[in-house]
Amino acid sequence: MSANPINEYWQRFAKQNELNMDTPSAWMFGDGSKAMGDELGGLVVSGMKTGTCSAHCAYELENEEIPKVGRYDIVLDGDNNPLAIIQMTQIEVVKMNEVTHEFARSEGEGDLSYAYWYQEHVEFFTWQLSQYGLTFTPEILLVCQTFKVVDVYRAGA
Repeated sequence: MSANPINEYWQRFAKQNELNMDTPSAWMFGDGSKAMGDELGGLVVSGMKTGTCSAHCAYELENEEIPKVGRYDIVLDGDNNPLAIIQMTQIEVVKMNEVTHEFARSEGEGDLSYAYWYQEHVEFFTWQLSQYGLTFTPEILLVCQTFKVVDVYRAGA
């Protein structure tokens, strides 16, 4: 295995697509657990998951920029290995209780119902906000991101 498979993957993709850019952020979906990273990463690779959302306040608290349309990211599996490169196609800031059924379905999780999405995200954001000493409310602002898979990782390719 190479010293930095994530960087090598990006450099190969960038060269093939004539992109002159530094390696973008590489991250796994979910709560940081291997199981969730593998499950959600698999949904991205399969094409089931084309959307994700984050608490708007977390960007400010972690001093991170809100994603922009056109941005590339590298999705990792639960072991922090590259799975795919995605590109943001739409970014919206929406109150959690105003997220559309269509967006909830784009997250590709569970039975694809709004009820499932809502309950899972109440639990997730309650946990996430508690890490910052904040309390969840249904009016929390979310950064809803829609993306497309532009490349799937193939070891040694």
